[in-house]
This record gives sequence, structure tokens and C-alpha cells, in this order.
Amino acid sequence: MEEFLGFYRGKTVLVTGHTGFKGSWLAFWLHRLGARVVGYSLAPPTTPSLFEGLRLADLVEHHLGDIRDPEHLQQVVKATAPGAVFHLAAQPIVRESYKTPVPTYDTNVMGTIHLLEALRCLSHPCSAVFITSDKCYENREWVYGYRETDPLGGHDPYSSSKAAAEIAISAWRRSFFRNHPVRIASARAGNVIGGGDWAKDRIVPDCIRALQQGQPIVVRNRLATRPWQHVLEPLSGYLWLAALLGTPSSPLNPTDTTLDTAFNFGPLRESNRPVEALVAEILRHWPGTWEDRTDPEAVHEAALLHLSIDKAQAHLGWHPVLDFATTIRETVRWYSQAHQDSKPERLRELTADQLDAYIAQARIQGLGWARSHLPSLKED
Repeated sequence: MEEFLGFYRGKTVLVTGHTGFKGSWLAFWLHRLGARVVGYSLAPPTTPSLFEGLRLADLVEHHLGDIRDPEHLQQVVKATAPGAVFHLAAQPIVRESYKTPVPTYDTNVMGTIHLLEALRCLSHPCSAVFITSDKCYENREWVYGYRETDPLGGHDPYSSSKAAAEIAISAWRRSFFRNHPVRIASARAGNVIGGGDWAKDRIVPDCIRALQQGQPIVVRNRLATRPWQHVLEPLSGYLWLAALLGTPSSPLNPTDTTLDTAFNFGPLRESNRPVEALVAEILRHWPGTWEDRTDPEAVHEAALLHLSIDKAQAHLGWHPVLDFATTIRETVRWYSQAHQDSKPERLRELTADQLDAYIAQARIQGLGWARSHLPSLKED
């Protein structure tokens, strides 16, 4: 059986931001699907990094480049002629955006536009999925899940830059890609966690670093509620969306522009938990302590955030596979085993095992992307 209808086998796939946490997981999955993976990114943003730990430079065509360099980006797009594109290159940290607001906008907005412009030069069919953020919505601090039709906005530079990127994607799609072989969609995920993330100012990497050093976990916003999801959840959504965009014969891909739009890929409702619940669950699997360091003078970050995934369920037959407890358990297991043996071959085996287990569970649940045949609308 081969997931995603075998769409990626032998296909050239461009991944921007392939040296980051999500980009590394995506590049690894695409490689195992038989794709020719072309990566375009800055050097890995952290030390250690999943990209270097898995030695992904040996598995993909690794192009070092800045998404803010339109000439270099266009050269790579033209030379590789991708059949699918996933745009993940970004400045992804809210707190960092307060320190570097202009570079954040330059990367997240203009970088997106540079890629859109490069794709205009292609003359063959290509599916392009632009990844933004759940924080692109104008946050009302309500308990309801944000829908794709809700107003875009953002209190901080990061969130507002992602909203601006979504507006640009929509404008380019309507202005330049209506009668074009490149089909474009955007994707908004929840708070993504999983093994191999070492970013600064993210709660799970902060927890793991403290636990490895035998120190208390410092929690700066214990009551903030987030839609926690394992990294493989949104990646399965991105891959499925691009495959359907590029498979006109699919019953889930109608002739109108249903799929050339924005999609939320969030977790199950029960995975919407406060930070203190996340930390408590981590400590069930890796014993330690934590300290509340809530700072009333800290920069603003959203308190409540939840995504509605009704559209992805209705149009793609997609829904999450893992519950909250399993997500945390598998995340901690990856870090724990990697801490014991970080050799590249062991990290590849560990990452592949988690990927295989996730796909197997998706097949048990009957998800269309995990089946070897085209699902019918009746089946979903």
C-alpha cells in the first residue's frame, strides 16, 4: 500500500524551509514516498537540529538560499521544475518577531510573494501548498474554533505577518493563477510538536532541555490554551491537499476551485489544553519539576486559540489521528530515545518507526490519504 495515491513517487518536490523542524519531517516523509526532494533554505536554525541529526543533506538536493533573494529562488524553481511545492520557510517565533519585526515581515510576507512570482514562470502542472499559521486569525480570545472564513489579523508582528501572507496568497491566486497550470492552496496548522524541535522560546524544546539538564522547567504562560498536535498531523494534511490538487480525476477534487483555498489542519478538540496541562503530561513520561514564571510585563501572546477543521473533514476527508495523550507520549519517547543514542542511523530508524506507526493508525481509521485506492465520496 502506498499513501497519497502514489502521487509523490518519482515526482520532483520543492520544500522551502527544509532545514527547520517541520521541513525536516516533511522532507524525510517525501523521501520515503519516493519523491525527488529539492530543498531551499537557510542553514539549520538550531544546534542540534533534526536536519543534521537525520543527515538529510544525503537524502535531498540541498540548496542553501534565502527566501528573500528572489533571483536565486527563481533560478532554483526554474532549474528543478517541481511538480509539487511546499512553502515552509519563515520566521516562526512570536517572541522573536517583537525583536525583529521588519525581518519577520520581509521573510514571511515578501518571501511568500517571491515564491508566488517564481511559480508564475512554470508552464507545467504543479500543486503548491503555502503553510502559514493558526495565528493568522484576528484573535477574539473566544472558545470557538476559527474557521477559514473568519477575519485575518494579528496583535504581534509574527501573527500579522502570517495574515498578510494569506492575503497575498489569495490575491496572487485570483489575479495570476486562475488559468494557470499551477494550483495554489494555503494551510493553517495548530501548535505543532514532536521529536526533533530545538527552537528557542517553544515550550516543548524548553521542557526537554530542562529535563536533560536536571533543572526545573520554566513556564512563562501556564494558562495559555493552544491546539497541540503532533507534527505528522498537519504534514499528512499538506501532503493530501497537494496530492488532490494534482489529481484532477479524484472524486474529492471537483472542477471548481474548492481546493484552491485555505484549509485548517488542527487537532481533536480535546487536545486544546493549557500549557500547564501539556507540561504535566510531559512529566508523566520524563519525571521532573516545573516553576511558574508568569511575567505580567511580558509581551502579548494569545491566551485562547482553537481551530475548526470542519472544512478539511468535509472537502478532504481528513481528520487527526492521534489524541493528546498519544501525541505527548510519542513526542517524549522520541526525545528520550534520541538522548540515549543520537547516531544518525538510530535517529532515522526512530523517526521512520514513528512515521510508520502513524500511517498504520491512519489506515485503521480509514483515512483516504492512507489508502491505496481513490476514496469515493460515499466512503468518506
